[in-house]
Amino acid sequence: MCKFRTLAVVFLASLILGSCSLFRKGDQDVSPTTGWAYNDPDNGGFEVAVGAEQMTGPGLVLIEGGRFTMGQVAQDVLFEWNNKPRTVTVSSFYMDETEITNIDYREYLFWLRRVYVDYPEVHRRALPDTLVWRSPMGFNDPYVQYYFRHPSYNNYPVVGVSWVQANDYCLWRSDRVNEQLLIDEGELLPNPNQVNQDNFNTEAYLAGQYEGVTNKLRESLNPNQTERRTNFEDGILLPNYRLPTEAEWEFAAYALRGTTFEERIYERRIYPWDGHNVRNAEPRHRGEMMANFVRGRGDMMGVAGSLNDNASITSEVRSYWPNDYGLYCMAGNVSEWVQDVYRPLTFDDVDEFNPFRGNVFTDLRRDANGRVVTKSNLGRLYVDTVKAADVSDRYNYQKGDYRNYRDGDQKSSILNAEWATEDDPDNIKGSSRMYYQGGGGENVSTADFVTLINDKARVYKGGSWKDRAYWLNPSTRRFLDQDESRDDIGFRCAMIRVGSPAGF
Repeated sequence: MCKFRTLAVVFLASLILGSCSLFRKGDQDVSPTTGWAYNDPDNGGFEVAVGAEQMTGPGLVLIEGGRFTMGQVAQDVLFEWNNKPRTVTVSSFYMDETEITNIDYREYLFWLRRVYVDYPEVHRRALPDTLVWRSPMGFNDPYVQYYFRHPSYNNYPVVGVSWVQANDYCLWRSDRVNEQLLIDEGELLPNPNQVNQDNFNTEAYLAGQYEGVTNKLRESLNPNQTERRTNFEDGILLPNYRLPTEAEWEFAAYALRGTTFEERIYERRIYPWDGHNVRNAEPRHRGEMMANFVRGRGDMMGVAGSLNDNASITSEVRSYWPNDYGLYCMAGNVSEWVQDVYRPLTFDDVDEFNPFRGNVFTDLRRDANGRVVTKSNLGRLYVDTVKAADVSDRYNYQKGDYRNYRDGDQKSSILNAEWATEDDPDNIKGSSRMYYQGGGGENVSTADFVTLINDKARVYKGGSWKDRAYWLNPSTRRFLDQDESRDDIGFRCAMIRVGSPAGF
């Protein structure tokens, strides 16, 4: 009987192995739907990067996602009612370990000035506004000259950078990192002679619009060609660096992975650290400040000989203690730009998964032959895209943006066709009573509408060196025009995590 069972087991095993062989060819992976081998020149050379995982880009830390309660946890002392608690889920992503420093940003400016020799305005527009340090009733003028340039401040967070400038830096960083990856792969050689539009741009390279100094292209398995460029499917190039969303920043700041057991969050933090105090509770560092902030009116750093936070203005980006994700200064030092457009009622509108406000959908623009159209803007080669505005008439009545109807914009209010008239096509008086300041039958122009909340109002998070402890809570939110900058706002970059949420 035992012998019969053994033979049966062997027979079944042989059947299983035999069936597997139908979908394997040597050590090559085989399509489960066609049975054709991947990466096989005999089958046409369809190349598949099997088992590829995203690399961690320079300066980044993996933030494992999950659900958390986003929104206010402390008393709303300003009574703005703009941050109602709600449960959301954030997918895994990467975030910079520290804020972008002065030396980081100077590297960016050096590259712009070196490359865009015929377009000096590119470098000029990227310069931080050092005049943010000036105060009409304070002597901060030395910081105007020294804070950004002096090597003593190399590792201090860059300030005076607007939301728009921060986004431009993220795109530049994406291109430089991907260019270095191709150099490491041996596909490109370093090219310090890039000038004007002849510079590496990831999208242009993938679209075949940038040649560079080629070293050795990749071997192609396609029988019709011997070599090819790296493409995105190879898994070598990284996604773009960008600003984090408000939800990502808040999730990363709380770092609740340090207060969870299995699927239970046993402590809801007020700050990026445990407890309700702003001083360190560990015996070795007992009483030391956990962040760089204002303890009280006029108290920026404490008493000489016993400075409570050891920083009169900003401090080095690796000061104090990192949170449970290993991120420094997620409270204090400088507040930080995030990607979102500000709306008081965002919590009522956004998705439960990866909540974000401010989407702009684009697609590659192609000519009649299917080739990607490129354009040159201030010397840089861009891949042209079709923006949401190009197709707005598909969705909107009289070009009013219904998809954003809660944003308070006077053209975004829900209209009925019979309301509009030839004299008042945008129906300013009928649909925008919230901002209407005229009376009777007088005409009202858009200049008569006064509001700071519009599509250029961007959220910034976290307390800074000139804030009280209230703003150290990661749930607090404020906004500023995307073209403005201040001496207490900096930024750090983020990147999507593709593939498995937990990484390797």
